[in-house]
Amino acid sequence: MHPTEPKLLRAYGDRDGDGMVQLSFTLPLPPSARAREAARRFAEAHGLHEPHVTTMEACAEGFTYFVVYGHSRHSVDVSRIEVPELKEQPLTRDEVDQRIKTRLGRKIVLVGACTGSDAHTVGIDAILNYKGYAGDKGLESYKGFEVHNLGAQVENAALAARALALGADAVLVSQVVTQRNCHKENGAALVELLTRKGQRDGLVLLFGGPRIDHKLALELGFDAGFGPGTKPSDVASFLVHRLCGEA
Repeated sequence: MHPTEPKLLRAYGDRDGDGMVQLSFTLPLPPSARAREAARRFAEAHGLHEPHVTTMEACAEGFTYFVVYGHSRHSVDVSRIEVPELKEQPLTRDEVDQRIKTRLGRKIVLVGACTGSDAHTVGIDAILNYKGYAGDKGLESYKGFEVHNLGAQVENAALAARALALGADAVLVSQVVTQRNCHKENGAALVELLTRKGQRDGLVLLFGGPRIDHKLALELGFDAGFGPGTKPSDVASFLVHRLCGEA
């Protein structure tokens, strides 16, 4: 297909192109026939044709949770979408350790932290700590990584100083708290600080969290972004490709 040829897609429900979508929301009404009709009209106002309320459940006193199923007339032209993606070839644990050993000749030093006021370490612990995530062991379990997990609520200046003292090759910043886009502010501030101190060019900067993707990370000045579902092996593969070169 020619890259400029439109490719319109609609949501898929029972058959290709039927445009069926599911919308869920809560309204400040107790469950009733009136509430059901309010939910139907609410979905209709959002562009759903022939909406059908499939779920109406009380979720708190005076509040009802709805799920509505209906037809969307909208489509998306995927031929016009360009999004930066991580395209590094996944590597096995043995391949990661072997490439670090033969090409770098030493361990990759990685420093990680939840910065600013963020106290949520579940994500960064899943990537760095030995136990890992979803059966995928963390970077501490690799022979080729020297991992320093600084934990939560680490100020950018402290992270930069620690990375310098440890001779870090890479820094992983985890941000779970996103109110008022503080994750963006913290991330951009770290990049600015490292640049001002002359440390930026010597580091691979990684950004992770539930509201992070590769596009946002690049916009903020990081080298890569890792969102929900990222496994330790994904981060390990990226770092090896970046620091040890391609095959």
